[in-house]
Formats: sequence, C-alpha cells, structure tokens
Amino acid sequence: MKWQSNSWIRCGYILVCLLGTALAELGNPYEILGVHRKASQSEIKKAYRQLAKEWHPDKTKDPEAEEKFVKIKQAYELLSDAERRNKFDNKGITEDDFYNNPEHPPFHTSNPFDDIFTAHGAHFNFQENDITFFHKLSISTRQYDKLIVPKSERTPHLIFFYTDWCFACLQTAPYCRKLVDKLEPLGVNFVTVHSGREPALARRLNIHALPCIVLLLDGNVFVYKETITSIQRIIEFLKNKLPYKLVPKLKHEDVEGFLNGWEDNRVRGLIFEPRQNIRLRYLITAYHFRHRVAFGFVDSLEIRRKYQVPQDMDTVLLFNENTSSPMASLSMKDIPTSTLHHVVSLNQYLALPRLSSQEVLEALCPCEWNKPRKRLCVVLVTKASTSHDPHRQSFRIYAQNSPYNVEKVRFAYIYHDKQTEFVNSLIPEGEDVEPLLRIVILWRRDTSHVKYEWVNDKWEWENNLNQTTQKLESTISRLLRSSEALTYEALVNDLFDEHAKGIFGRIASKVGTFVESVYDGLSKDQILPALSIVGTIIFILAVGYFMAYLVRLEEESIQQQKAKAKSGNNNNDSNSSYQPELRLHELRAEKYNGLVRLLKPGCRTILLVVDMHSCRQLIPPFHKAVWPYRKNKTLMFSYMYIERGLSWYKELLQLSLPEERELNINPRNCVGTVLSLNGHRKYFCMFHAKHTERNARKQRSKMPTKFDEKDCESGTFIGFDSDSSESEEELLLQENLLDGLPNWLDRLFEGTTQRYHINYWPDFPNK
Repeated sequence: MKWQSNSWIRCGYILVCLLGTALAELGNPYEILGVHRKASQSEIKKAYRQLAKEWHPDKTKDPEAEEKFVKIKQAYELLSDAERRNKFDNKGITEDDFYNNPEHPPFHTSNPFDDIFTAHGAHFNFQENDITFFHKLSISTRQYDKLIVPKSERTPHLIFFYTDWCFACLQTAPYCRKLVDKLEPLGVNFVTVHSGREPALARRLNIHALPCIVLLLDGNVFVYKETITSIQRIIEFLKNKLPYKLVPKLKHEDVEGFLNGWEDNRVRGLIFEPRQNIRLRYLITAYHFRHRVAFGFVDSLEIRRKYQVPQDMDTVLLFNENTSSPMASLSMKDIPTSTLHHVVSLNQYLALPRLSSQEVLEALCPCEWNKPRKRLCVVLVTKASTSHDPHRQSFRIYAQNSPYNVEKVRFAYIYHDKQTEFVNSLIPEGEDVEPLLRIVILWRRDTSHVKYEWVNDKWEWENNLNQTTQKLESTISRLLRSSEALTYEALVNDLFDEHAKGIFGRIASKVGTFVESVYDGLSKDQILPALSIVGTIIFILAVGYFMAYLVRLEEESIQQQKAKAKSGNNNNDSNSSYQPELRLHELRAEKYNGLVRLLKPGCRTILLVVDMHSCRQLIPPFHKAVWPYRKNKTLMFSYMYIERGLSWYKELLQLSLPEERELNINPRNCVGTVLSLNGHRKYFCMFHAKHTERNARKQRSKMPTKFDEKDCESGTFIGFDSDSSESEEELLLQENLLDGLPNWLDRLFEGTTQRYHINYWPDFPNK
C-alpha cells in the first residue's frame, strides 16, 4: 500500500503541475500590439517587429522597456498560434491567465489533493515546482543554431534539458530558479530545451538522462554530471570550463611585463579584490571581452599602493599603451556586471589600435552610407618591424591629442606585410603609390565598398612633422563636410585575422575539445568499457610495435649474415645478388609430421632416397636439380637414409598396390629414388632411372599379357625385388642415377607424372 500511495502522490502532483500553473496576466494581446481583431498574420508580424525595435531594452532607456518588451513578445506568440488565438477570441482566455480567472481558482485554495499530500508527508510548493518556468525559457533547434551558438562566443549559456512527465525535472525547478537569479546578473544565460519536442538536439549534445545541464562555450558543449541541486558545484564547473588561464594571477614582478604586452592589440586590465580567489563575474567579463581586453588578477600589495587601490573594495584598472597610469578605473564594494561591461566596452581599444581583423575594422570604422553622418578612419600604413615603431609612436601621440570627436574620426594603423591584399586594393589603377608610411583616409559606404583618399606626404616623425600634421588636419576637416567627396573608391575583401590560430593550432584545439566533450558525455557506466577499449587498443599497438621491433632485428641479423657471406666469398663477383638458401632436411621420425603428414594444402616435399655409401655422390646433383625451385614457398626438400626408413618405404609401396601382396625390397635398388609427397591429398609421385614411366609404358606394350597383370602404372613395378635387379637393361653407374631428374621435375610441375594414391601415411620408424 505504501508503494501505491506514493505512486498516486506522484501522478497527482504531476497532473497538478501540468494543469494548475499560473503565469503573469497578459492582458489583451490585440491592444498590446495595436492591431484589430481581424488582423492578418502579416499585419501582426509587422506590428510586432516595429514594437520590438522600439521597446527593446538595448534600444531605449525607459525603465519599463523590459516589461513592455516581454508583453509584446507574449502577445505575438499568442496571436501567431492559430489555436491559442481562437481560444482567446472565443472565450477571452489565454493560457497565461487561465488560472487567474475566479471561475478557475488556483490549486492551493481548497485543493482536493491537499489532504493526500499532507497525509503522506509530501509538502510540495507548486509555485516553485512550476514546469511552466521551463516552458518560458524553452528554445528550439533552430534558435539554438541561429542564436544561441553564435552568442556563446561571448556569453556562456547553460542549457537545461527536461520533459513534461519527468518528476526529477520538477524537483529541480526551484534550484534552477535560484541558479537563474544567481548567474544571469553575472552575464550567464540560462535556457531550456524540451527533449521530447527536440530529440535531435538532445542526441547532438549527448544527453543520456534527464534532467541534464550542459554548458555552451564558443560553440563547444560540456555536459554537467553532478547533482543539479548544488548551485556551488555548477558555478565551479563553469569556472573550470572557461578558457585556460583566462585571467592569470599576477605577482609584483609579473605586472610590468603583462602591461607591456599590448602589442597583441589588446587593452590590459588589472583586477583587484579583497579576497584570494577571483569571482565569477570578472571571469565572465574577461570571457566576454577576451578578444579585445586581457585581464589579470593582481595579488600584490606593492601594486595596490602604486595605483592607490582601496584595500576593502573591488577595483578594475584599464591600461592602453601608457602603462604608467590607467585610462579608466572603477572601484566599488560590489561592482555590478552591467556597470563593468559598460566601462570596459567604452575603453576596449588602444589609443592607436591596429586593424588586425575584420571585426576590429567593423568596430572602428562602421559602415555609414549617409554623407552627413559619414565616419572617417585615418590609417597609417606601416610594416611589422621595429624600425617603424617611432612613426607609430608619433602618430599615436597625435591621435591622443587630436581635436576630432572619436564618433566622427578614428585613428589606427595597419601592417602592409600582413594585410597586403587589403592595402593594395586601395592603390589607384595606373598610379605608382608607395603605401608604406603613408596615411589613407577611409569612408566605408558598406561592407565591401570603400571610398578613400591618400595624404600626399609621408608621415615622418623627425622632419617636418608640424607641416605634415597641418596637411592631415586640413584634409580631415575638408572631408568631414557633407558636400565633399573622397577622391577614390574601391571594392575590398575582408581583412585577414592576424590573431587566428594556425592549422595545427586549430587541429589541436579541436582534438582537445572533442576529447573533453566525449569524456563529459560519458556516464559512469560507460567510462569502464571505454577505458577497456582504449587499453585494448594500446595493448595491440604495443604488441605490434614489439613484433615489428623483433622483425627489424631479424632483418638486421640477416643483412649482417649476407654481408659476411659476401665478403668471405672470393669466387663470386662483387656485384652478384644474394640468392636464398636451399635447405635439405633429413627425414626422421621427429620431422616426419612436419615434412609429410601435416603439410598444408598445396605444399609438397621432394624426397631423395640414399644410403650411407651413396649420400655424398647423390645429394650434390639432387641439390643442383632442385636449386631452380628454391624460391617456391610450397616446396620442401629432404633426403632419407634407406637403412632407417626401409620399413616405412616398403609399407608406402604396398599401400599403392591395387591388391595386397608381399614385396621383397632390395635396399640397393632403392637408392636414387625421388618421391614427391603430397601430405594433404595423400598421394606421391616417383622417379627412378631404371623404372621411369616411359620405360614402364614400353615394357607394357611389349608384354601385354604378363605385364598387364602386374600393371606397372598402378605401382607393381616399384617393388625393386631381387629379380628386377637382374633385368637385361643396361646397368647405370651410381653417379648417373639422377641424370633424368630435371626433366621429371618439369613434368611433375606440369601435372603429367603418375600419381599413386594411398589411404593413409604409414608411421615412420623411431630407430
């Protein structure tokens, strides 16, 4: 009964959360958007766009802008949904204010489930566990790809995955509310994804269980595996996943070198706190402005005294090329993130910044097509060399003391050797202009269309500097007039990003991110199998490397043997190539299986039969006859003493006869016999000078009746008994027994020799 009661409690709770949630009152969406009730979708969309532009919090300073903007968005979402709009038109009820209606009181007043929950000790706060909190922040896959991923380059995003019927998701709702209240003021965005409606996105981000939180940083996804109820752990997780050494800790001796590193075209910022560890708000700010400002966390009393930083307050100092004094400072007990972002955004460029990327060009020289509002960009063309440092320094001093408003005129410099294509596109056709140390004034009409004019004199910091500055000021003043037009115009490509990583750096970064994301995506149950697979792969590679090492040692040993054999052979020509060795194995009981019985399919053993007296005379010619076949890996070569294998040889011959009969073997007549043994298919071929197949055919044609009974082709002629030794054939000398072996070998490999099949291979004697 306890299990059933808990189940009813859970089901009732979920139903209450799904049916009894209340949102803020929306009001009349038609009045909010300013359209009539019969307005078309295009009219509604047009009205929404106009109001959204007018009341966007970034476009107006009205204190009610944020609330007004939310209502405009909610009204548009209601009227753009045909079903919800029909409900409102017919019943005057939106899903937002349904439970604010007196006819439908909230569930916390006289709720029939109250007694059940109280009786079983289940005290739930339905307002805190309201799943509509997740619905408000829910995004689609399209919004994720088009909005969230691009924004993650500057703003960290926490993405919460949930479903409607997830009890654990409902339990985490109050903690997510606290997390939003804690992190959103610091600059971290919190959004949700309904995994039931966006399953493809859940699979892409390696979501294996619900609820789940993932962190999105610069398009990279990191899965949070710890409990969601601990906000401090989530904050620590966020800190650990931010770029490595985003805000380094600076000692007294490190500050000067840090401030003088502005050659990377970034402003320097020093952060002072009355605590040992840097807070998250400064890390988020450093992440947001990391391309334009480099921050350092100072842990030095001497630096505090030098810049008169209060001990009990948070302080941020911003430095440009002048490292002796900050160009901006901010000190407060608790600096709000919005204030910090505002101050940094106003001071995120050096006094004389470098046009090092298209992003910098867009910020310093924005596009403006209207002549009265045109903005000029005065650029000094230099090269990346210390020889041009004095020219840049004098131009920097002039820019700092310039009488022009930065909203109308911005000063910068550019490296010709790094932005060659951009600078060369500004050289007029047919004119020989040397751009180095010349000043070009730009007016960007649009992203690729530029109007420009070159200042005639070079920027010389030693001679005639006053005259050069006067000409420059007169040129700028003239071009600022709306009636004046710049002399030349050109189409330019985007600037090369000088701060972009090289191909190897990008590959290493991608590999590191991929490995980290895979590790984050693995659950505890998957880590052990993954480690097992990785360990197996490493073991296989190690064994393979060890085997390759042994093979290399063997090859080196063979090469050394070849060298020794080559140096010791005085009869061979020095240019003769090495020929593989041909080994002859003696057929014995211990080698019988390897040479005969266990031969692989397609392999054969060529066996020479000798005795103790003839071995020295027969083995050399046998070796010479089979030498051409030494490279054939399917052949093995051996010899057998008839004294040791007579019983085996006799049984082999008897097995080849069509009928059982007793053979009287004369060992002397067996000398010089060559057998080709096919161990797998159980047959052999035979060669002997006195009993060749051709002579056997001749004898069969002369004595048809008598010889047919013996059938020499079936093997009766190979008995070599005492009578056959007294035949009338011409006697052969022992050294001539193998004269016909080469021809027989040719016929053997052509497949024209007689094969004698047997049922099994007899045992070889152990003696």
